[in-house]
Amino acid sequence: MDKSGANYAGLANIRFCRLAADGKIPGFKVGASWRFRKSEIDRWITEQEQNTDQAK
Repeated sequence: MDKSGANYAGLANIRFCRLAADGKIPGFKVGASWRFRKSEIDRWITEQEQNTDQAK
């Protein structure tokens, strides 16, 4: 999954890549491009949902 990961996660491309660069979203760089595993993004989304539910 490349930049389409941003669409999948419902975020703007720039925001998605910044979060990855900050280590907040699991991803890795190949040259100048970010790459994301769908399974890792699914896990991250689930964690974000759980964190939101706990904050309520």
